[in-house]
Amino acid sequence: MRKRPYLRTTPPEEALRLLLERTKPWLYDLKELVPIEEAFGKVTAEPVFALRSVPHYRAAAMDGVALKASVTFGADLSSPRRLRLGEEAFWVSTGDPLPEGCDAVVMAEEVHQVDSETVELQRAARPWQHVRPVGEDIAAGEMILPRGWRLRPWDLGALLGAGIKEIWVKRPPLIGVIPTGGELVEVTEERSLKEGEIPEFDSAVIEGMVREVGARVLRHPIVRDDLEEIRGAMREVLKEGCDIVVLLAGSSAGERDYVAEAIASEGELLVHGVGVMPGRPTALGVVGGKAAVGLPGYPVSAVIAADLFLLPLLEAMLGQLPSRRPTLPARLLRSLPSKLGLQEVIRVKVAEVRGKWIAYPLARGAGLLSSLVRADGLLRVPPSLEGIGEGKRVEVELLRPLEELSRSVLAVGSHDMALDILANELRRSYPPFFLSSVPVGSLDGLLAIRDEGAHLAGSHLLDPETGAYNIPYIRKYLEGVPVKVVRFLEREQGLIVPEGNPKGIRGLEDLSRPDVTFVNRQRGSGTRVLLDHLLKEAGIRPEEIKGYAHEEYTHLAVAVAVREGGADVGMGIRASAQALGLDFVPLATEQYDLVIPEWASGLEGVKALLDLLSSSELRRRIEALGGYDTREMGKVIWP
Repeated sequence: MRKRPYLRTTPPEEALRLLLERTKPWLYDLKELVPIEEAFGKVTAEPVFALRSVPHYRAAAMDGVALKASVTFGADLSSPRRLRLGEEAFWVSTGDPLPEGCDAVVMAEEVHQVDSETVELQRAARPWQHVRPVGEDIAAGEMILPRGWRLRPWDLGALLGAGIKEIWVKRPPLIGVIPTGGELVEVTEERSLKEGEIPEFDSAVIEGMVREVGARVLRHPIVRDDLEEIRGAMREVLKEGCDIVVLLAGSSAGERDYVAEAIASEGELLVHGVGVMPGRPTALGVVGGKAAVGLPGYPVSAVIAADLFLLPLLEAMLGQLPSRRPTLPARLLRSLPSKLGLQEVIRVKVAEVRGKWIAYPLARGAGLLSSLVRADGLLRVPPSLEGIGEGKRVEVELLRPLEELSRSVLAVGSHDMALDILANELRRSYPPFFLSSVPVGSLDGLLAIRDEGAHLAGSHLLDPETGAYNIPYIRKYLEGVPVKVVRFLEREQGLIVPEGNPKGIRGLEDLSRPDVTFVNRQRGSGTRVLLDHLLKEAGIRPEEIKGYAHEEYTHLAVAVAVREGGADVGMGIRASAQALGLDFVPLATEQYDLVIPEWASGLEGVKALLDLLSSSELRRRIEALGGYDTREMGKVIWP
């Protein structure tokens, strides 16, 4: 088996420096002439000078009378000055040209009209009072905008006012995007995917990123993992006039990874492997005098690498300074181990809790594009650290506006599909607010309330000794923390099995069969607590169950594992089984409650959320998922 190890792992800052020095993107000078109406967001290719003054005539700046200031000298309350309309004074509106011989305007409020032919002034006017001189805003020949200026709406107005109808702008760089991989399938193909096939969507992600900067994309059809085909595709996009070549996937060091080799054989390979996670399998080089960027195939890796290398390259070509996301200091709510020697980019949830900003790390897999969808920000762990401890202060790069984040209601704890319905209804009924969820399990949700790390927690923890839900745990873990417990719903828990239940699973006793593989929920989740209680009652030891240690963090993840053959059975709620067309063996009905600290009860977002719990429409939508009873929704059950 042929292996090509990375040439060396290059720090990302050095890798970018090498790429910029070798390609010199600031020398990019292709331009095009466009009408002003089409110039928004484009970048000026040369300085722009006014063709006419703004205003181009002496204009009244107020409604009133225009006159020669000298005729009013000496006017006061005791000795008002009367002027003849049409001879010494002339009524004008804002923007009117000043009549010949006039050099001042008196506001209408200060003018007393004696009769149809006469006005009276009780105060003298000064020369050029309330008059806009020629060129007050822009003078003819004045430089309005320099080269390299990204055009904004008000810039367009200034240009049109100065007589400019078209403008030379930098031609948006054309990016040739080449997806590679024999497993990829065009998303336009209307058929079911076979095992091993992957819809090609990385190119759409990269296209969106470069369009935000101001570039265009030429997407090449999918290319197989073949060195000659990849080389040919690069030649084709360069022939089409592309300014940068972007290759998607195939940049790692595996048996079928040819991108680095293709760049080296067609030009010069500068970097293969960068010191960042995700995104390490990145290749940078030059082909045909143009920059070539090989991005990893995993979508999060591709996004991080494009953010580090492709976007700065484009910004330099357009004469723009590197963009910087706003940052926010926050407290890390969970410890974060990291790999020494590599910069790691972590997706995080961010919320303001009791006047302080907090950050929760999300799933870290390079293939989990949904973690970027859910993320509020990015946290960069320096290569010199092996991790960051819980409670430490960190700097977060924001992916969402601060105003939105300040209106988020953060729910930490047990996952439930009904929370997604509640979040959607909150956004529809109370648009200023967002429900943001972090699924960490019921117990960790209560601990987040204790540590002032959430506005509310979803919990369904069964106390085996009393048979009561949640309250015994609140007494144990939230002693001294005033909270309110509100019933959200009751739901069916049970065994999720494939459609038709091919292995005939009827109850817990079947979990210990040697031909049955199980998928569990994580330690600390209410579902795990319930399962362990039921197993103990049934006299079944966890070690008798094949797959007991296989953990997932959500009910849907359990259902997916069963549907895709990763397990024969899993523990979860009926709604997740029904959502994926699976069968369900009920075991218990449990209470799922919302635990809200007293200090959060008065927050506008929390009050809006609680108000929704009385909505009949919300109840209807949740019960339609299957396995839910919402009759007590919104009831305060403790204290």
